[in-house]
Amino acid sequence: MNPIINEVSAPHLKQDIPSFKVGDGVRVHTKVREGDKERIQIFAGIVIARKGGGVNEAFTVRRISYGEGVERVFPLHSPNVDKIEVERESVPMRARLYYLRGRKGKAAMAIKAKRYDGAKA
Repeated sequence: MNPIINEVSAPHLKQDIPSFKVGDGVRVHTKVREGDKERIQIFAGIVIARKGGGVNEAFTVRRISYGEGVERVFPLHSPNVDKIEVERESVPMRARLYYLRGRKGKAAMAIKAKRYDGAKA
């Protein structure tokens, strides 16, 4: 990218972002403003895509809510994203997990989980 753009956007980049990838289960804490009050709302699900770079980087989280698939796109460096917690790591075989949209029930959340016993998954 252009060095001038990098220099201008550098102060807006967050430094406390955990390393997560497509297929990981995450909990995204977002700030919600209702009138003059502010609260934190948690959206938990599986990361199905990461796009962009720098200030424009975004990721899509999908979850099943009351039997219906719900997806939400979060800008990674947004001030409204308070924090991101990685619940579980996985070993996806693709860069985008859009195929989960066509699945139902438990299969919609089934991704090969990472094993921690030292063996390869």
